Amino acid sequence: MPTPLIDYHNGIHAFCAECIQPLTTAIHLIESDGRAAFVDTANFGIMPQALAALDTLGLGPEAVDYVILTHIHLDHAGGAGAMMEAFPNARLVVHPRGARHMAEPSKLMAGVEGVYGRERARKVYGELIPITATRIVEAHDNTVLRLGSRKLLCIDSPGHARHHIAIVDRQTSGIFTGDTFGISYRELDVAGRPVIFPSSSPTQFDPDAMRSSIERILSFNPEAVYLTHFSRLAPPAELGRTVLALLDQYVAIALAASDDEDQTARIHDGLTALLLAEAHRHGCRLGDAEILEIWRLDLELNAQGLAFWLDAQEAA
Repeated sequence: MPTPLIDYHNGIHAFCAECIQPLTTAIHLIESDGRAAFVDTANFGIMPQALAALDTLGLGPEAVDYVILTHIHLDHAGGAGAMMEAFPNARLVVHPRGARHMAEPSKLMAGVEGVYGRERARKVYGELIPITATRIVEAHDNTVLRLGSRKLLCIDSPGHARHHIAIVDRQTSGIFTGDTFGISYRELDVAGRPVIFPSSSPTQFDPDAMRSSIERILSFNPEAVYLTHFSRLAPPAELGRTVLALLDQYVAIALAASDDEDQTARIHDGLTALLLAEAHRHGCRLGDAEILEIWRLDLELNAQGLAFWLDAQEAA
């Protein structure tokens, strides 16, 4: 049964994609003057929820003008082909570095299988559906999309990945940040205050680029940020400073593991200790085992990403 639609009462809505675990991946739906855009798509099983969300707003598939991908990691882009098949008027909006992979996704899937393993990747993400190149809009830096009376500004936002954009909603001054601004799960909120941390997932993590992107996002003085993992946070300024401080500590943990035979395991241990300390400092009342279960996949991928980055620094 589709999850309830969250209404932020500003034309922005969200629902939870049940592709990994509850309250992990938020799909955002923007509505303006009867026209709609989805931001990120989760995986191939997203269509019942997407159609239910449109129906809740009294809209049909023909009302969707855009399917916007913050980046092409498959927890954000795996359902793009299914959406484009279902929405006849939609155009896919994606970073120029990601466009060819959405038109011909075989290399993208092979890369995901390299990280997750073939069986796990196929179970979570299914088969990727190619998208006709003529329906793809390459969102270069400062591309403006018009959705009804809204203007959506696409800005280059590397750091988590080189094929990452953020989307500034000029009407609300909210920004859809994908994974560049970090990850924050609602189960760890304390009195409405979130725990947030950077996402250094493989294979294109770049801390300097991430810092610049976060600072650029904050330069818009956004009213809120809308994370894919998981949805709206406000106000963003202090949260951005927290992410930047933790980013420095991520780098220090990676560098300290440079001489270790098993860098990834050493980094994983360091991240675990860092983020548990952050949760405790925040006043989180969940037990460590519960917290680590929520963060299990992120810790695994973030450690891998930092190890990739460290190898690249050593090879340079």
